[in-house]
Amino acid sequence: MDEIAIKVENIYKDFRLPHENSGSVKNAFVGLVQQIRKKRTYETQHALKDISLEIKNGEFFGIVGRNGSGKSTLLKILAGIYQPTKGNVNIRGKLVPFIELGVGFNPELSGRQNVYLNGALLGFSEKEIDRQYDEIVEFAELEKFMDQKLKNYSSGMQVRLAFSMAVRAKADILLIDEVLAVGDADFQRKCFNYFKQLRKENTTVVFVSHSMDAVREFCDRAVLIEKNRVVMVGETTKVADSYSQLFINDSPKGKIAANAKQPPDQRRGAGGVRAKSVTSRKAVYSDKDDTVSFTTTLEGFGPNEYLMTGLRIKNAAGQILQETNTWNEKVKIDDLPAGETCKVSWEFPNIYSDGEYIIDVYVYAYAEIIFDLWDDALKFEVRRLRRDGALVTPPGVIKVHDTKKE
Repeated sequence: MDEIAIKVENIYKDFRLPHENSGSVKNAFVGLVQQIRKKRTYETQHALKDISLEIKNGEFFGIVGRNGSGKSTLLKILAGIYQPTKGNVNIRGKLVPFIELGVGFNPELSGRQNVYLNGALLGFSEKEIDRQYDEIVEFAELEKFMDQKLKNYSSGMQVRLAFSMAVRAKADILLIDEVLAVGDADFQRKCFNYFKQLRKENTTVVFVSHSMDAVREFCDRAVLIEKNRVVMVGETTKVADSYSQLFINDSPKGKIAANAKQPPDQRRGAGGVRAKSVTSRKAVYSDKDDTVSFTTTLEGFGPNEYLMTGLRIKNAAGQILQETNTWNEKVKIDDLPAGETCKVSWEFPNIYSDGEYIIDVYVYAYAEIIFDLWDDALKFEVRRLRRDGALVTPPGVIKVHDTKKE
C-alpha cells in the first residue's frame, strides 16, 4: 500500500457571519455596546461538510468544483491557514502552499531586493539566493526590470517573479491554487512544464483549478466538491466529466447581453457606425448543440457607406480560432442613417472544444475606415463531456478498409 501523504477525516468548516454591519468606527463602537448589552446574532455559513479523502505520496491530486463549493477553503485548511470546525487533517512531509503568490513582497523595493526578501521568507540563505538569482530572473523574463521598484511592475510581471521564486521552495507537498489564472500564454506554458517536472520528481501536488484541460493532463486522481460536500473521488477523466456536466445541466437558455461598459483600450474607431449590442443564443453550449449563434446590432451615428461588419472568435489564451465578415460571405449591408439600426446574425458549426471563448466585433468601410473595433465584446462557454486537448473538434468520417494479401 502506498504511503499516505495527506489524510482528511470528516472535516467540517463553519464561518459565523454577524448580522450587524460595522462599516465605520461609529458603527463598530455601537456594535460593541450592543454586544455588551445584548447577545449579538450571527448567521452560520457551512463552507465544508463531512469532507474525507486520502492523497497518496507522489500523487498529483486535483480539487475541482464550482465557485463557492468550498474547494479553496479545503486548500487553506490543508495549508494551516484555517482550522477545521470539526475533523482531523494528517500531513506527512514539508508542505509549501502556492495559494497567494507574492505574499511578503514589498512594492517600494526593487525586484532584486524582493528576490532576497522573499527568498529569506522561503527559508533560503543569502548565498543560496546568490546561486539561484540568475535562474530566477531568467525564468521570470525580467532581466531588464530587476532594479525597478515592484510597484511599477504590471500584475503579470509580479506574478512571474513570484512564481519563479515559489518554484524553488523545497517541499514534499505543494498546494497550488489557480496560479495559471494570471499570466500570458508563454508564462502558462512554463507553469505546465514545471508541473511535468514535478510529476517526474514524484512530488505530491494538490491542485485546485477550473481548467479541466490542466486537470486531465496532470492529475492522477481528483475530487469533485459540490455544495460543500464531496460528490466523487476517483479517476481524473470521470471527475472532470462530472464537473462539466454540472454546467451543462445549468445551461441558461436565454441570451447574454453585450457588456454595457468597456475600458477605453478595448473599443476604438471613428464612430459613424457602432455595434450597439452583441448577444449569444446561449451562455453555455454543450455536445447537444450542433451550432453556436450570435447577433450583432449595429446603430448609425453619422455618415457611412459600403459597410462591412465581422467578428473573430478567440480562446482563453487569445488565439484566434475563427474570423469572418460580411464582405467575405458576400452579404450586403445598407448604409445606416443616424439613429437607425440593423441586426446581423451569425451561425457556425459547434466545433469548439471544452472551454471559454471571447468574441471581438468590428465595423469597417472599405477596410480603410474603422467605425468600431470592439475587443472582448462577448464571452461564451462550451462544455463537453469528453475532449482530447485539441483547439477545435470538427466532425470527421473514419473508415477502416479491409486489407488484402497480394
